[in-house]
Amino acid sequence: MIIRIDNKEVEVRADETLFQIARRLGKNIPSMCFVEGAKHHSSCMVCMVKNEESGQMIPSCSTYPVEGMQIDTESEEVKEMRRLALELLLSDHRADCEAPCSMVCPQHLDVEKMLYYWDEHRYDEARSLVASVLDLEHPACDDCKRPCEKACRRGTVDKHVEIVEIIHQLAASGMKNEECRMKNENISSSCEQSKIHSSFGSEATILHSSFKQSDHSSFKRFTSRIGRFTEKEKEWLKVSVTTDSTCLHCACSAQNDCKLRQYATESGITSSRYGVASDLPFKIKKHVIGRLWFEPAKCIRCGLCVYNTKDAFTFKGRGFNMQVVIPNESREHVSEDIAELCPTGALYLES
Repeated sequence: MIIRIDNKEVEVRADETLFQIARRLGKNIPSMCFVEGAKHHSSCMVCMVKNEESGQMIPSCSTYPVEGMQIDTESEEVKEMRRLALELLLSDHRADCEAPCSMVCPQHLDVEKMLYYWDEHRYDEARSLVASVLDLEHPACDDCKRPCEKACRRGTVDKHVEIVEIIHQLAASGMKNEECRMKNENISSSCEQSKIHSSFGSEATILHSSFKQSDHSSFKRFTSRIGRFTEKEKEWLKVSVTTDSTCLHCACSAQNDCKLRQYATESGITSSRYGVASDLPFKIKKHVIGRLWFEPAKCIRCGLCVYNTKDAFTFKGRGFNMQVVIPNESREHVSEDIAELCPTGALYLES
């Protein structure tokens, strides 16, 4: 069978979709609700192409070729329709891609990750993370205006996390540990401190450069925002988030492999034109089984978890109010592997 794709004749099989044909030809068509080998139904419309004969926009992931068909996959009109589909999905996705505190740190410290280690009592890892960016003996935070604390989402609930104080505590404990080590090894303090300072300085320079490059490359990346907390959410967060630091841990674990963020970035979207319409509560998550967790506010209702589990995940409601849910009695029917299908991190394995 012969069809035309982007004004070029292509020989195709009747049993492959337009999406598969285009991918075989090296055309980068995005899709949120399709994964090779998995059951799916068209829902996201991000893979749209145009049938030039009818003028219709059709989902390529579920449309099969017809002799003589003429398909447009790369015109500006098609790309604009895909952007529109992405923006509609983004309006239903309530999450922070990255924690605001980390994004504004002038030293490019991953503040949220440091606080995660702190709250898990993994103090050595937290200290090492700080030491990779800052000189522990003279932390740059001493002369900083503390934008991390000003950007802290916890501050909109009650009081911001004492980020700089935690860094100082880590630095102080690190220097004490270092003094004990030097004493036990009977090494000259002044000489060793010089080596340590040199080592931290060298490592900080390398990683600071690395973070700057990463920050520069991610500057144009789409970054989702959760919007304002409702008063009900604030009250819930006050009593439910009781970490040592009080950090809400806003950053998404899927920030570097989220398809929604990837395609939004590739489409030049910096923020959704529709804002965040979802009213699903932030950080409400449900334990499914084993290490598998489900966070509904990140779900875009692609249906992959519904169609690829038996008597487990299901749709509830219709239209804009439709949600993906899993009844308690159905959790045992789910495998942790289902997390691999989720395009947004709504289903994830806790580390």
